[in-house]
Amino acid sequence: METSFMEQAVRLSFEGQRAGLGGPFGAVVVKDGRIVGRGHNQVTSTNDPTAHAEVVAIRDACRNLGTFQLTGCEIYTSCEPCPMCLGAIFWARPDAVYYACTHADASDAGFDDSFIYEQVAVSPEKRTLKMVHLPWPEAREAFEEWKRSGGKTDY
Repeated sequence: METSFMEQAVRLSFEGQRAGLGGPFGAVVVKDGRIVGRGHNQVTSTNDPTAHAEVVAIRDACRNLGTFQLTGCEIYTSCEPCPMCLGAIFWARPDAVYYACTHADASDAGFDDSFIYEQVAVSPEKRTLKMVHLPWPEAREAFEEWKRSGGKTDY
């Protein structure tokens, strides 16, 4: 782990919040010893609830590297990733994640996502958010077509 990369992630957490762009979160993506993606929280400034620092950094890195996977990369983030960011990180497939603050630290600052961790473990029909399964034959056909198609890019 390189401490200067964590310093950059933490610096971004201050920059974003001081500029009024979002909460106190920052992240960088590193490949071969250099930063290839940067992000700070932009939820409130972009009206995008998915614009968390890690997601912004992943998008930036993928755009810069011309790929949708971050194999061979590491993510340095100022705080332990929330459930959404953790999902995005697993999909991006970096080699490692280093974080400074814990989700308990975030909760203490008013960013409590523990209810999401709890809801993920509950079956859809028992979640606090109404979720209704509407089976639709044509929707499944999209998957069947995908399985039959040649030249697809698996991910």
